[in-house]
Amino acid sequence: MTTAVVAGADPDGLGEALEDEGATVVRVAGIASADSLSEAGIEDADLLVLTDMDDATAIAVAKEQNPDVRVVTYAYDTLPEFAKGQADLAIDPNLLAVDVVAEELV
Repeated sequence: MTTAVVAGADPDGLGEALEDEGATVVRVAGIASADSLSEAGIEDADLLVLTDMDDATAIAVAKEQNPDVRVVTYAYDTLPEFAKGQADLAIDPNLLAVDVVAEELV
């Protein structure tokens, strides 16, 4: 079973779509920081989904805590240059619907 940590407001409902596909979803409370990611269980997660590029610095933190975590951004904003090499997949919600993305991720 896939465990996904979702950080950000998730306005399109990717977290719910992942749950519909059978994933266990844990949401980060507030800003995605080392502490909040740890509380959400990033160490054992299969997937980190960022829906707010203001949290892009969390990518490096998550990879430090769990080098095997797949990082997916699902946001309308562009992934900052400093984080592009660390994210596994960047998806624009205008191009792929949440149900399609969730099905592929799980």
